[in-house]
Amino acid sequence: RPVKLGAVVAHAPVDSSKSTARSGVWPEMLVCFATVKLFGFQQRRNFCSLANRFSFNGKSATEPQAQASLDKECIDFLPWLERIAGAKITNALSIGKSTYGRALFASKVIHAGDCMLKVPFNAQITPDELPPDIRVSLTDGVGNIGKLAALLIIEMKRGQNSRWVPYISRLPQPAEMHSPIFWDEDEFNMIRCSALHKETVKQKVRVEKEFSLVSEAFKQHLFNVIERPALENFMYAYALVGSRAWETSKGISLIPFADFMNHDGLSASIVLSDEDNQLSEVTADRDYSPGDEVFIRYGEFSNATLMLDFGFTLPYNIHDEVQIQMDVPNDDPLRNMKLRLLQTHHTRSVKDISIFHSSCDTFTIKEVKSAKGKGKGIPQSLRAFARLLCCTSPQELDDLSREAAQNDGRLARLPFEDGCRELEAHKIILSHINRLSEDHSACIKELEASHCHFVSQRSAIRRQMARDLLFGELRVLRSVADWLNHYCTNLKT
Repeated sequence: RPVKLGAVVAHAPVDSSKSTARSGVWPEMLVCFATVKLFGFQQRRNFCSLANRFSFNGKSATEPQAQASLDKECIDFLPWLERIAGAKITNALSIGKSTYGRALFASKVIHAGDCMLKVPFNAQITPDELPPDIRVSLTDGVGNIGKLAALLIIEMKRGQNSRWVPYISRLPQPAEMHSPIFWDEDEFNMIRCSALHKETVKQKVRVEKEFSLVSEAFKQHLFNVIERPALENFMYAYALVGSRAWETSKGISLIPFADFMNHDGLSASIVLSDEDNQLSEVTADRDYSPGDEVFIRYGEFSNATLMLDFGFTLPYNIHDEVQIQMDVPNDDPLRNMKLRLLQTHHTRSVKDISIFHSSCDTFTIKEVKSAKGKGKGIPQSLRAFARLLCCTSPQELDDLSREAAQNDGRLARLPFEDGCRELEAHKIILSHINRLSEDHSACIKELEASHCHFVSQRSAIRRQMARDLLFGELRVLRSVADWLNHYCTNLKT
């Protein structure tokens, strides 16, 4: 029962993996996503497969979901987990298969407010389980994700002797991961015009830097897992942990069974920690009938975030946004003075929970709903930055600094009294937006022109993801351009 968000199915698969051998194919590349805690709740970032979102047999992802069928590969999973926990996990849910892959379904009537599952902390995988000799071999620079990745590799090495083997054997295969981190050069080139391209490179560098801090002794331990380079093994384990772990008061943990819950963008259900009772739980936000799939919410993310963190996109995502970068030109004779003013008056106030790590000249724009409105979606800090850029004398900059000091301290937040100067500032933004729109249009045209009917399922999925990303960002850019054109026309009259 996918819930539509506007014209979009706000639903995506969490885990469509089948039971697989532990010695499967290893990825060529890496990925890392930190878990985040928002508004006092645990916010999960999961790494999902798109394999079942797209139909290769004529069915659309927006069609009603088929009734659940029992996942025979997981019949023994819940009893195993309850033996580990020494407690009942759920009497209301069962593991089944939906249109989107493995999922959890109501096995009886569930009412809003009912607790659907409880996973005790002792049935969760945490870095505390690392053997002491391995723990001391890790440098201080290795974070919780890296430590949990180390534990996962050790448990993989133990094979059938690992108490977590029923869980590990059901972890996603690299072929099911579609984050751009794993794309080849040609696939990655499809999104070169998006800020996501650069951010993906940064993600890879961050993980490689953390691995470089792992001790030589630990590296040697990784070599013994399978006959592949230690870095590659660490990358894969890091990807699994970073995409599936949940944040807790003690750090992070992998929570078996909860991994099977899929995403509904309108759901109010999330995973919460009960420290008093030492467990994690999920409460229903709505009524469910037997056979209905149950959902939780991952968050309100743009396609860029969904793509990098989760490995899927939505055909139309109302949360799409575009990261743009504007610089003070190197040949600007007032460059140093402008940079000092930016630093002194903190032109931007960063409130960013997305995947991007903002700098002093990076801004997030969102879709502007009406060209005749107030321009909500265009940050005031961007308009202020443009006003600063068009200043041509030290006196103008002094005036901006004095104005900021007399108000709330933020630079160039008020429109120029001179309409021509205000027009010039906004034309700077418009010119930049138009260039980005042209770049996106060119990438889309190239993507459409290179379409081939004889491509692998993996390539088809990634092409569609690139298309969703680029069209969403282009929609945002065009909405901003429409508003700026309307605003500039009014300034001329």
